[in-house]
Amino acid sequence: MPRKFNVTGTCFADEHYIADVSDKLAKIRKMVDDGDYFVINRPRQYGKTTTLHFLEQILQKTGEYIVFSISFEGLGDEIFHSEKLFSSVFVELLAQQAESNAPEWTESLIQAAPAADSLNKLSQTITRILKKTSKKVVILIDEVDKSTDNQLFVSFLAMLRNKYLNRKKMKTFHSVVLASVHDVKSLKLKLHPGSDLSGNNPHQEQKYNSPWNIAAEFTIDMNLDPHEIKPMLDDYVLENGVKMDTAKIAQDLFHYTSGYPFLVSKLCKILDEKILPTKASKDWTEEDVADAVRLLLREQSNTNFDSLIKTLENNPDLYRLVFSVIIEGNTTVFNPDTPLISLGLLHGIFAESEQGTLVIHNRIYRERIANMMISKWDEMTLIHPERQSNPHGFKDPFLLPNNCLSLELILLKFQEFMRSEYSRKDRDFLERNGRLVFLAFIKPIINGSGYDFKDPQISEECRLDVIITFYHHRYLVELKIWRGKIAHEKGLSQLANYLNRLAMTEGYLIVFDHAEQKSWQSGWINHLGKRIFVVWV
Repeated sequence: MPRKFNVTGTCFADEHYIADVSDKLAKIRKMVDDGDYFVINRPRQYGKTTTLHFLEQILQKTGEYIVFSISFEGLGDEIFHSEKLFSSVFVELLAQQAESNAPEWTESLIQAAPAADSLNKLSQTITRILKKTSKKVVILIDEVDKSTDNQLFVSFLAMLRNKYLNRKKMKTFHSVVLASVHDVKSLKLKLHPGSDLSGNNPHQEQKYNSPWNIAAEFTIDMNLDPHEIKPMLDDYVLENGVKMDTAKIAQDLFHYTSGYPFLVSKLCKILDEKILPTKASKDWTEEDVADAVRLLLREQSNTNFDSLIKTLENNPDLYRLVFSVIIEGNTTVFNPDTPLISLGLLHGIFAESEQGTLVIHNRIYRERIANMMISKWDEMTLIHPERQSNPHGFKDPFLLPNNCLSLELILLKFQEFMRSEYSRKDRDFLERNGRLVFLAFIKPIINGSGYDFKDPQISEECRLDVIITFYHHRYLVELKIWRGKIAHEKGLSQLANYLNRLAMTEGYLIVFDHAEQKSWQSGWINHLGKRIFVVWV
């Protein structure tokens, strides 16, 4: 059976093409060797389950470890409402794992399960079983955040913590590895007066405690670098006879995804299953990757995107912050301790730029979120009334031969709209939302055939660049505020330099002039060897 690119569940080397994450696994193995308790807390579909799978294989092969790998996925909510049921089921899960990892323990664990009717008895059972071996015992627990809002599970973590703190007196797991979206060590456990889950001092009062303040910091970057993506593509080329510059394609995939594992695999899956069958030649090109991005952004149903959008819609303050970054192009200092930024990091929305500012994690997320925000902005009929009467031929006036766009005509049309709508009544609105108006204006023109990435640029007057990809053509449109001739000349130079970095000879500039009397100028200029079409609105 031929291997394929996988975007759901655990990846297996004999069934799926897998990135080379051996360096990451070696670092995680070092943490286990050191006896750390830690949480692999990363956003959904970041490869956490696959990481645990390969970590288990690596540890088992050494002969030094007995590994129990369990998951709370699919256990239901009932077990987290009964200490007796939870403790018994946990021992049963250990017994199931023991059948392959430590068969000599299976029977004793099965027999011990009914008697483990409390967390204290569960702790005693773990100690008694682990005394039977001189090997180090490691436990891996996946899908931890399925139950982190439950008091009983947090109490279970506290029990593990107490065992770890008393590891010189009682046998405990050598290392505990949890996989979760949330960072479990941030949870606070409220204990009732007089309770002590370790059972050592039942009269000790602990009102508040951190069940995971022993956890080691997990700082390993789980994003896929180009050099980790390339071996996966090399395997694919070898098995399928496909031609590609794997180093270049790996770099292109990283360019759009910033190494988000799900997005990397998803683009590869689209390339393999949707784009390659339509081509005469069996090769992957830079243009094919761009087409895969276009198809991905057009998907109506995608669990990853659905979760992303749901997070924003359920958190209005986070929505406003993301809107400020993507649509308005505002600059925010990256501070992970800020609650909203921390929430965005938790769900894979934010990242830190090289300049120390807040940015959206990857270009695909930036585009998908922008599309959602623009669609919610109910001004499309006002901007393009002619679209209603001729929806299929709307983009035709802007099309040139070879599927090129007439950006000059598009910007002149946008200027015409702004001039007709720019009244004293609408002035404040347009000053606040000029960028959103342009993005809404351009969306139906390129819809289905292209996309427009919003790339923030930090300079004196440039706040947002829009890189439009239409079929296999790219266009750079810069939007900026008029702040005088000196700043304008500096902005032109920055645009020319940006065009040079992108190996482009022509660019487009929209100048938002908020003065009472506007010039409404437009025209081509030459600046530092680049042709730039400028319109004032």
